[in-house]
Amino acid sequence: MNIHEYQAKELFEKFGVATPKGKVAGTAEEAGAAARELGGEGLVVKAQIHAGGRGKGTFKNGFKGGVHVINTADEAQDIAGKMLGQTLVTHQTGPDGKLVSKVLVAKSVDIAKEYYFAILLDRANSRHSIIASTEGGVNIEEVAEKTPEKIIKEGIHPTLGLQAYQCRKVAAALGLRGPLMNQAVKLFTALYNLFIKVDCSMVEVNPLAITTDGQLVALDAKFNFDDNALYRQKDVVAMRDKTEEDPREVAASEYNLNYIGLDGNIACLVNGAGLAMATMDIIKFSGGEPANFLDVGGGASKEQVTAAFKIILGDPNVKGILVNIFGGIMDCNIIATGIIAAAQETSLSIPLVVRLEGNNVVAGKKTLAESGLAITGADDLADAAKKIVAAVAA
Repeated sequence: MNIHEYQAKELFEKFGVATPKGKVAGTAEEAGAAARELGGEGLVVKAQIHAGGRGKGTFKNGFKGGVHVINTADEAQDIAGKMLGQTLVTHQTGPDGKLVSKVLVAKSVDIAKEYYFAILLDRANSRHSIIASTEGGVNIEEVAEKTPEKIIKEGIHPTLGLQAYQCRKVAAALGLRGPLMNQAVKLFTALYNLFIKVDCSMVEVNPLAITTDGQLVALDAKFNFDDNALYRQKDVVAMRDKTEEDPREVAASEYNLNYIGLDGNIACLVNGAGLAMATMDIIKFSGGEPANFLDVGGGASKEQVTAAFKIILGDPNVKGILVNIFGGIMDCNIIATGIIAAAQETSLSIPLVVRLEGNNVVAGKKTLAESGLAITGADDLADAAKKIVAAVAA
């Protein structure tokens, strides 16, 4: 789950992370009022979408830039009016772009130096780590690739947490001295407390900036949260903006299904993430193109299978469906019953190939065979992939 920049700033303020003051607006009039409340001069208006590269983006109405520095409330209102309700296209949104429904009006700052700072889960070391760099405000992946010596990494002990000496160590490596060292220790500690208490998997501040008046502030941030911990983070869940997500993924999440849309034309319905990846691979190997990743989990019900079919068929590019079930916890006959119900309810008219194996497989195959529906069975995964690719091609 991701959140908007204005929501990140709300979290910063809650946990004492230094950041410029700002207010969110949903209309041009609200943006003007926010600018007046913040003082009118030296402000920035920023389009709020879940994508980077906003400043260099272009709106489909021809207006350029999703980030503008302004000096009057009237100017803020005018700029916001050109952004709100319009589609912004950046290098991260793709050609379709994203609809801007909110803008952030915030104090702009005069930047003397930009840094990169992040806290994330380092899977290689099974612990949280700080990643920092003197090269801020740019693509950190490029920095890591071209000048890896400029990347600072500090592991955090899983039980002791982030220590003050580690904050000073990272600050010193960034070249921060004197008062800036003290500000850095306070800011890094606050960010770590935020990271832990709201169950983040990543907090990325880019840029972390020194202003011309000697203040260290977090200017922009990206948050990722641990989906498995959202049940205890009600305030974070309330920040979810479903309009920024693929409607199919939103629908899938309501049924506890894991769905990711792709560009192909052969849909997959599989139980287990690893098996889903293998299924997509073998479709590709057999000459087809997978249309999605869809994992129904280890104990899907008939209702979940029906919902999965409806989500799959919501993609107009889908020309065939491959169901690949390996029954462990999963009962193959329950899946078969769900497949039949889904096919009947959706009036399925495209090729459907089903491969069942494992728990109660004999009953499952019998149920499918006696359904009277045009369902093609398969003996193994390779056979299933060849059959669905051939059926779609035909």
